[in-house]
Amino acid sequence: MINKQNLWFVTLFSLIIVLGIYYVSMDDDALSALASDPAGETVEIDEASSLVALRVAEDEEMLQKVQSYQDVLLNEEATLEEKNDAYDALQALNSAKGEVEKIEKLITDTYNYDCFVKIEGDKINIVVEAKEHSSEIANKIIRSVQALYDKQKYITVKFES
Repeated sequence: MINKQNLWFVTLFSLIIVLGIYYVSMDDDALSALASDPAGETVEIDEASSLVALRVAEDEEMLQKVQSYQDVLLNEEATLEEKNDAYDALQALNSAKGEVEKIEKLITDTYNYDCFVKIEGDKINIVVEAKEHSSEIANKIIRSVQALYDKQKYITVKFES
């Protein structure tokens, strides 16, 4: 004989199967209606989320560094040398952020590509969003970025589509 627990299991399992089949058999118009926000507007899903993810990760890392340096600056027990080092590090972060924005603007204006730039010391990593992966374009980007600096930099260009 079927007890209540088995009856509930069979009922819920059947409901899950019916909903799964219904979802799989839905057409694209019905699915786009499901992907709308509460105001009824359709939500656009950005396919080029790799650059966005890189920017978010870089921003989080930068915020953590800034917070740690600010903690040192506000710490009453920190020595004057530690506070000076933290202040210099904050200035370096701001300078690097300015350089990143300058390089991104250069690439966007000159080559009309969306890009992500990360600077670590004398290394500059550039991720360019482009359908065409050309070594000629990468070489031109490297030369234009190197022209901004007097000292030799190690510049890498990676293409993502």
